[in-house]
Amino acid sequence: MIIGDYSDFKKLAEQTPLAPWAEAYANKSQQAMFECNHGHLDMWLEAIRELPEIKLSNIDMDSDTIRAGVPADCDNAIREQLYDCMQKLRPWRKGPFEICGMKIETEWRSDWKWNRLKNHIASLKNRTVLDIGCGSGYHCWRMAAAGAKLAAGIDPYKVFIAQFWAMKKYLNDNRAWVLPLGVEDLPTETRCFDTVFSMGVLYHRKSPLDHLLQIRDLLRPGGELVLETLVIDGGENAVLVPEGRYAKMRNVWFLPSCAALEKWLRKLGFENVRTVNVTRTSVDEQRTTDWMRWESLKDYIDPENPAVTIEGYQAPTRAIIIANTQS
Repeated sequence: MIIGDYSDFKKLAEQTPLAPWAEAYANKSQQAMFECNHGHLDMWLEAIRELPEIKLSNIDMDSDTIRAGVPADCDNAIREQLYDCMQKLRPWRKGPFEICGMKIETEWRSDWKWNRLKNHIASLKNRTVLDIGCGSGYHCWRMAAAGAKLAAGIDPYKVFIAQFWAMKKYLNDNRAWVLPLGVEDLPTETRCFDTVFSMGVLYHRKSPLDHLLQIRDLLRPGGELVLETLVIDGGENAVLVPEGRYAKMRNVWFLPSCAALEKWLRKLGFENVRTVNVTRTSVDEQRTTDWMRWESLKDYIDPENPAVTIEGYQAPTRAIIIANTQS
């Protein structure tokens, strides 16, 4: 494995509707991978290079915890080396993963989100899929296991890209890729993806309608949007615009109600708009661990009243809304 080599991504993308843009995506990703815009980049790359070679007896990307190998595949010395290398890639936000019995307990139980949506979406078999803001690529691996021909994630944060390459060393499935790009780096009006996931992104966009329009133009006719975002209670005109921070986050702009969000999507031309799940985030789903040692959800909500954030807003509640572009 050559870190940052996206030539295999290009070859696969050329076999999908993404073909006209495959080379541009690959070249831009390869260039962005090594742009030194973070002081820890060299440390992360060295940690990946130092990961031990292990002959794995099995790989399981279709379970809640994505697993590579079993404990018997390596000894304790190798497992300690593995632990030390992976710890250098903190914070691990999305997962969980396990390699030869070594568990990476991420901040988010991303499997909970996947289990909430997987039975509501169209089959991913042979689909070309985009996951916006994918982090380490946990959901991309799950999408590949669900049959996607290509599951391409994008995320501009280099530590998450490094985590993807570290896991790729052991999972080694060329259907799942994470590109070091932001949504603004994507060509417009490609209409080449069968499914686009936008999970945990919309409330970070200063212009949420523009984000939804961009997704619409990335989807083929009849393609599916899977949108997961923070919401509030209320009717079709209810939208929270936090003053200052929301749950200690600086970059939260708009939190609509489910009814308002459905209305936005219909106004933008989406069809079959439906909310399939609404869940209050718990401190079991988002938590501090040995792999993400900073503040997490318990520090963001009022200790006297868990129904509100530390600032007094409705505590984090997430909805999954699915819609289709016009056929």
